[in-house]
Order: sequence, then structure tokens, then C-alpha cells
Amino acid sequence: MSDYDSRRPWGRYEILQDTPTYKVKSIWVEPGHRLSLQRHQKRQEHWFIVSGVADVVLGEESFKKYPGETVDVQVGQLHRIGNSGTEVMIFIEVQTGTYFGEDDIERIQDDYAR
Repeated sequence: MSDYDSRRPWGRYEILQDTPTYKVKSIWVEPGHRLSLQRHQKRQEHWFIVSGVADVVLGEESFKKYPGETVDVQVGQLHRIGNSGTEVMIFIEVQTGTYFGEDDIERIQDDYAR
């Protein structure tokens, strides 16, 4: 595990690239887990599902995404991704915007009381 690899209660992520104008992460979500319902004020995200089935909440919509499919999250848009399947779900997240710090995460609901 490198300095760019971080464990979380829902799985882990690895930072693949970190620049002043974008950040790229590979994210593993364990079966039965999900990230917090959240939004960001300074970045948008593009998700590419690599394996497993993603349970996505985007604004008022809920849907599933499969390997090879994508999701675009706009600045300020409520979003969540999870894994109700039986295998690890992996996706690539590309963040673009003006700031990529973890303190730009506004958690609305979180399974892990963060």
C-alpha cells in the first residue's frame, strides 16, 4: 500500500494522479457497503465502472451502472455510490475543478457516522 492508498470503512481508494487541475482515483467498494450521500462545491466527478455493479444515487434518481458505463456528477449535485452485490465493485473517478481536498466533502448521510 502506497502513500496514495487509503483504507475507508467501505473499502479503499488509490490516487493514480494528483495535479492542480484534476485528480484520478481507483476506488474499491466492498460488498454491502456504500460511500456517504455527499456533494462538493469545488469539483465535479466522472465515474467509470470497471467491475461489479454500482448502485448510484444522483440527485433524486437511483439506478444501477455496469462495467463500461459512466456517471457524471456536477458541482453541488447530491451523489452516492454503493455496492449491494456479492463481489467488490471497482470504479475510476476523475475529479475536475478548482480544489480536490477531502474537506470539500459535505456529507448529508453517512453509514459510518463521519
